[in-house]
Amino acid sequence: MNSVLVQIDWHQMWVPSSPLLDVMLRGTVMYLGLVLLFRVLRRESSSLSLADVLLVVLISDAAQNGMAGEYRSITEGLVLVGTIATWSYVLDWARYHFKSMERLLTPPPLPLVRDGVMLRHNMRREFISDDEFKTQMREHGIARIEDVQSCHLEPDGQISMISSKKSKSEKKPGKSTHPNA
Repeated sequence: MNSVLVQIDWHQMWVPSSPLLDVMLRGTVMYLGLVLLFRVLRRESSSLSLADVLLVVLISDAAQNGMAGEYRSITEGLVLVGTIATWSYVLDWARYHFKSMERLLTPPPLPLVRDGVMLRHNMRREFISDDEFKTQMREHGIARIEDVQSCHLEPDGQISMISSKKSKSEKKPGKSTHPNA
């Protein structure tokens, strides 16, 4: 029985086949391009921030390519992963320290309802149908549009609502809810 020995090309595994600056530039362009795209589209996962989801997706793709030989070397995969992680950190740092970067990278809340009146132009712009909006109202415990004081599409893609009705648990002026009063 003859066994087939697999030859490992250690040089090809560790020595980059393309300039590392090229790998870094590609990682930078892809990451920043996708951040801007998702900022315009206002699409984020509800539990993770946009940067977190993007970081996980790009790093897993970059790491997979490096391990599977797509780049021809592990070094190129590691450089790309490092470039993407660095940009994620830099943008988070800049967003925290500079208000102008926060405004650039994070869209402001978009009003959808003001004083019980739907702002249809904004709803159309974000492709929010009446049925989808009614579902959100029900999830917030609101039955009628007239009962919505304000509603916004938040930067994370969630819809927040403030009801114009007082909640049942609010006490009435002049009356105490304390049992000894």
